Amino acid sequence: MRQFETPPSSGAARHLLPPAGEGNLSPAVPADFVIEADEYDTAFFDKRSKFVHYHAQIAILNNLEFDHADIFPDVAAIQRQFHHLVRTVPGSGRLIVNAEDARLAEVLAMGAWTPVTTFGIDGGYWSARLHGADGSAFTVVRGDHDVGDVRWSLLGRHNVMNALAAIAAADAGGVDARAAVAALADFRSAKRRMELVGSAGGIDVYDDFAHHPTAIATTLAGLRAKVGAARILVGMEPRSNSMRAGAHADELAPSFGDADAVVFLQRPELAWDAQRVTATLGGRGRTAATVTELIALLRDQARAGDRVVFMSNGGFENAPRRFLAALKA
Repeated sequence: MRQFETPPSSGAARHLLPPAGEGNLSPAVPADFVIEADEYDTAFFDKRSKFVHYHAQIAILNNLEFDHADIFPDVAAIQRQFHHLVRTVPGSGRLIVNAEDARLAEVLAMGAWTPVTTFGIDGGYWSARLHGADGSAFTVVRGDHDVGDVRWSLLGRHNVMNALAAIAAADAGGVDARAAVAALADFRSAKRRMELVGSAGGIDVYDDFAHHPTAIATTLAGLRAKVGAARILVGMEPRSNSMRAGAHADELAPSFGDADAVVFLQRPELAWDAQRVTATLGGRGRTAATVTELIALLRDQARAGDRVVFMSNGGFENAPRRFLAALKA
């Protein structure tokens, strides 16, 4: 059995086929599994990162940044866990590594005994030649040779990087690269990844899972490249443990550089003052104490032609759909 690990983060499962003769299956055959993984701890009694338990044959190392401030004191602690992961991949397997991430390079420098294949838009064995800044069309390049063109519904540099990683992993697993490239034309993104909830009054409303400054910045940059000068309004809920603790407070304001207006949810129980972020946005930022107030503030500002993006890794009290209903009303 081969196992694959791919971004984004969280969750894991391992499935074994039953022995021959059990159930309705004939003799067991090898099965390929794609398992998403991250560095979060396994359980309260096992503080090792989840991904060290998966015994992957092919592992994608997509990016490494400081997060999970409730678990790790610094980036070095996360890098150590990534190195533990690297050491679990056998010499007959493959590491698919983001060539543009210096912290991952530092992890490999700790020691890697598995063949490494790199990917990156601007460098790496697998690379991309963008047809436009929004990432909706690009040519996949392997080494010095074009493999094929991708035209899909996703936006942003980060999604192009994810595509390159997936193609490289599929190739390492024996899938024809040209077939993998062609398949991306029909790919539909996961829920809450710049999901278009609906439109009303000429205003498009999106629900997005971004909850880290880098993810916020890259997501908004992709949308900006797509919509040009159209206005982008953001409703932001600091929902993750790191966000609520203020671990990313200093990096948040720059991440909203492509937004024309930001309404930041400052619940009474938030451990830090969100005006640390909104006060530095040059008049583009507001805070709201409740989701109802946040929706009202965005509704007062929104006009035809705008894109309104709600960002949270929690439920956000169904804010995107409530906002859309308010527009329709």
